Amino acid sequence: MLLNVQGQEAYCYTGGKPFNPELPTVVFIHGAQNDHSVWILQTRYFAHHGFGVLAVDLPGHGRSKGAPLVSVEAISDWLLALLDAAGVQQASLVGHSMGSLIALEAAFRAPERVARLALVGTAYPMKVSDALLEASKSQEQVAIDMVNIWSHTSIAQKPSCPGPGFYVMNGGQRLMQHISRKNPAQVFYTDFSACNAYGNGENAAKSLACPALLLLGKRDMMTPPKATAALTKAIADCRVVQIDNCGHSLMAEQPDAVLDALYGFMQR
Repeated sequence: MLLNVQGQEAYCYTGGKPFNPELPTVVFIHGAQNDHSVWILQTRYFAHHGFGVLAVDLPGHGRSKGAPLVSVEAISDWLLALLDAAGVQQASLVGHSMGSLIALEAAFRAPERVARLALVGTAYPMKVSDALLEASKSQEQVAIDMVNIWSHTSIAQKPSCPGPGFYVMNGGQRLMQHISRKNPAQVFYTDFSACNAYGNGENAAKSLACPALLLLGKRDMMTPPKATAALTKAIADCRVVQIDNCGHSLMAEQPDAVLDALYGFMQR
């Protein structure tokens, strides 16, 4: 589905069903140098089981036009404008990595518009190492390789793969390369810089007025579970679920476990 958001064309995947704003809406927000496709399994299930689904491509990512936005705050404002364009008054937000910060900030800026909040592969502060930040600026393929190695528990994901012959690490690498080819505007560096600079996470967590789920990979090296201490302490209504044999790319490594946790949370 295409929407006009802040004067630019924005794409949302709706899970294989026409979007109906009368249904409970769940918005899925991807992480750095990704697009909506990282949520394919989860979004299709939600769309076919009673929910309206909007899996966004952030500006400058995937099919959405415009330049990548330079701050978590700016992207959160864009996300709220997207809800307006879709005719959605209130939604549950699911964000992965950078997307989790965007979801958290959106809930801070418009608490009445967020029914539930699921933060997947999250951390606060979400600092990016100097080496990775520099690589994303000057050697993007090196940064892609670094992130793929650190985001997965193994070069071969079995039996967690959703289908025979599906190569999780290669899929993640090709998606990031695809984003680079479509947009030469240093998307990776812009995304990482936004994560690195975001400073309102603890304040946003303390003010959160809705239930929250923190969904974490036990073997996540990018955003290790211990890095959520500030969030879990600050959020009043917080449930934490850690998934075994899983790194930062939770939706690819353990897709069914992620779906079970998210769907159960949204039905509470």
